[in-house]
Amino acid sequence: MSTQQPNLLFITVDQMRADCLSILGHPVVETPNLDQLARSGALFTSAYTATPSCIPARTAIMTGKSQTSHGRVGYQEGVPLDDEHTIAGELAKAGYHTQCVGKMHMYPARNLCGFHNVVLHDGYLHHSRFKDRNTVVESQDHCDDYLPWLRQRAGADADLTDLGLDCNASTVARPWHLPEALHPTNWVVTQSIDFLRRRDPRKPYFLWMSFVRPHPPFDPPQAYLDLYADADIPDPVVGDWAEQEDTDRSGLNPVTSTGQVPARRLRHARAAYYALITHIDHQIGRFLGAMDEYGVRSNTIIVFTSDHGELLGDHHLFRKTFPYEGSAKVPLIVSDPGGFTGIKPHSRVGGVVELRDIMPTLLDAAGAAVPRSVDGSSVLPLARGERVPWRDALHGEHEAGPLSVQYMTDGREKYIWFSQSGREQLFDLTSDPQELTDLAGDPRYGERLGYWRDRLARELDGREEGYSMDGRLITGRKPQTVLSHVSRQTHAETDPK
Repeated sequence: MSTQQPNLLFITVDQMRADCLSILGHPVVETPNLDQLARSGALFTSAYTATPSCIPARTAIMTGKSQTSHGRVGYQEGVPLDDEHTIAGELAKAGYHTQCVGKMHMYPARNLCGFHNVVLHDGYLHHSRFKDRNTVVESQDHCDDYLPWLRQRAGADADLTDLGLDCNASTVARPWHLPEALHPTNWVVTQSIDFLRRRDPRKPYFLWMSFVRPHPPFDPPQAYLDLYADADIPDPVVGDWAEQEDTDRSGLNPVTSTGQVPARRLRHARAAYYALITHIDHQIGRFLGAMDEYGVRSNTIIVFTSDHGELLGDHHLFRKTFPYEGSAKVPLIVSDPGGFTGIKPHSRVGGVVELRDIMPTLLDAAGAAVPRSVDGSSVLPLARGERVPWRDALHGEHEAGPLSVQYMTDGREKYIWFSQSGREQLFDLTSDPQELTDLAGDPRYGERLGYWRDRLARELDGREEGYSMDGRLITGRKPQTVLSHVSRQTHAETDPK
């Protein structure tokens, strides 16, 4: 293990499923550069987000806290992040030159969150775009750096809505209409390469390279869509418990979260989603090449993950917030070509990890102190194969009105409780990783169902919503998006973005 302080590159994508890596045997997706990162370090096979939507997931990354600590248990815009300890702030204290390029999704939008500088593109956010409820300082034109860059090159009228695709439309797609170099994915890498040029060479760097895609709009450059034009795109998996009827034809709505989408439309959307992932992969390869040119690749630890997944039609569901594997499970890779951490190449790690573990992992790699406020733990000992105390299960949740949900998993089983209806589900992830068979109604699994029900009741004991009392789960308590210890703002949005 090296004693030199390494550079740190943290790569996040938005809404990428955990299974969309060719190294994991995906039948369609091609991810050669991510595969190589996994071969040069550790690939975590049971990584989750406890709260599968952008804001709470990214708050966990930023603070290292669980959802009950940072207070975001659903999606709500306009809630300031004012934590004393953030991942960038702690690394800056440790002597790092810190930079974020791309999506942060914090409030206020220009909140530095401890970074020395942020070059921002959060994508299309209703909070910033709705002109009837915004001050100038929070408007898209003020708080986005990609948009003015684009207009300088594509014309003063260029906008994020020009393709006619909604930012939450997971069922429709079309190719990018401008030169590939102007795509938001390329822009993130272009700006990140420029950071390598202008960084302080006397300091190690922490660069957060944060892509908006493959979050909708599904708009890959034509060359990448062509890669999947003739591919044998598999149909979504549909469990025996899934809703089989779509009487109100909700699947025709391009921004639906449930329903049966016309087969041709859905196949095209799935192909475009995969194409966006390969596009990102190739641009990551472009940045790795730039790192070689600047002589920093061998002394940089690289961590790759997503904030949450995309159901993409599984069980006739779309987008996120649901606790199923397509939504809540995320890819996680720690690559260490310089041997700073002692991780052996080609490592596979099965322990249940969560986004709150990112901050302490990077601080551990940097040799920096982990604040006491952090709930997560460094995954480096797990990746080295050390016997260390580790969580035996993860509690997750998301407010979603009548579909508000709580879940627990140990990576082998998953228990789900819908707090408003009382519906329970139980899946054996070892034999049924696609969650095709709900075991909750099978009397042979009554003991396991009771075990997880009791575990969740203990986990929720004392929560302000009143979900648990005297060791029992209480159905019908009003869910919240933000717990009371987090300050609220009046112009909040509650539709997941």
